[in-house]
Amino acid sequence: MTTTLAIFASGSGSNALKIMDYFQGHPSVKIGLVVTNKADAGVIKLAETRNIPCVIISKSMLYDDKLFSICLDTYGINGIVLAGFLLLIPPYLIDTFPRKIINIHPALLPKHGGKGMFGHHVHEAVRASGSTETGLTIHYCDKHYDEGHIIFQAKCPVLPTDSAKDI
Repeated sequence: MTTTLAIFASGSGSNALKIMDYFQGHPSVKIGLVVTNKADAGVIKLAETRNIPCVIISKSMLYDDKLFSICLDTYGINGIVLAGFLLLIPPYLIDTFPRKIINIHPALLPKHGGKGMFGHHVHEAVRASGSTETGLTIHYCDKHYDEGHIIFQAKCPVLPTDSAKDI
């Protein structure tokens, strides 16, 4: 059986690009859809150049369980990867895809997670906290920002001279 993933992204798509490239030509996993909530997101162009359908949604569309479920069903989606997606995933999607929605978070959870903790905001929080290490966390999504079961973490040092931009 083929796993057909949707990548949800709100920005440039740097993480989405790595995922698309990794699964290109994969025998049992394909990227079937890119979903973004920003009409000017860079991820749209990345999807177009790889012939991956892209849907631009509003927050109200995401939270419309019937409308958005039809969209995901149309593309045969059976898993979701959040790669810089800034909206909270609604409960009906968590219930529809239990342990089949993962998020890539740019810091070590449970520190530096939650609403508003994305991009440079996370790195500024790491710097301000005096942490000596940071990294990334891949976790299952639940009904709260950045609180789902951790699948994987990778750590790297934070040097005293590192700025938030360096991090």
